[in-house]
Amino acid sequence: MDDNAPCHRTVAAEQLLESEDIERMDWPARSPDLNRIEHVWNFLGRRLAARTLPPVLIGELRLVLQDEWAAMPQQLIDTLILSMGRRCETCLAVRGDHILY
Repeated sequence: MDDNAPCHRTVAAEQLLESEDIERMDWPARSPDLNRIEHVWNFLGRRLAARTLPPVLIGELRLVLQDEWAAMPQQLIDTLILSMGRRCETCLAVRGDHILY
């Protein structure tokens, strides 16, 4: 599965998929982003933005992100996983068009 981005359609990407015998899933061109990790990144970004002293150096950023990742509520992860069935059904119902969240 990919989002049909040009970088996912390069010759190198195609060769890698073929060499690993990975079959690409059909994915509607205008589909919403069904990748739950985007919501996790959003959560982490909001947590970073809420800090009074944001990290300045890469090493600091790495440590802060690791701390925030460890503090992420399991309920958030569970909710994202459990939402996939509904999101896929909605995506199919609108034939890959935009879903209003």
